[in-house]
Amino acid sequence: QVQLVESGGGLVQAGGSLRLSCAASGRTFSTLNMGWFRQAPGKAREFVAAIRRLGATTFYADSVKGRFTVSRDNAQNMVYLQMNSLQFEDTAIYHCASNLRGGILTMSSVYDYWGQGTQVTVSS
Repeated sequence: QVQLVESGGGLVQAGGSLRLSCAASGRTFSTLNMGWFRQAPGKAREFVAAIRRLGATTFYADSVKGRFTVSRDNAQNMVYLQMNSLQFEDTAIYHCASNLRGGILTMSSVYDYWGQGTQVTVSS
């Protein structure tokens, strides 16, 4: 079992930045691919970013490409999402998730464990 705890959300003005963190425990972190997803009120959960086990490969949704950066520190069991040039449309609850088996990391169905999420609110 993997436990995931997100932090770093908050209220920010449009154009601002936030850095989300996700602390993982319960399994050797370097065996896990990690993803970030978000869900806005009344909308379906959507993929944001993902990073493979050793951090060499990353994936991004088109809507965040060039603005968000996913990274990880396997020594600290942490994954991060640096969010720059935030827009009102980025307002959502952001969840990190872990994947052990691989597969298409842009799909929520391949993830095994999820954190409770952290709220990001961007004011226009």
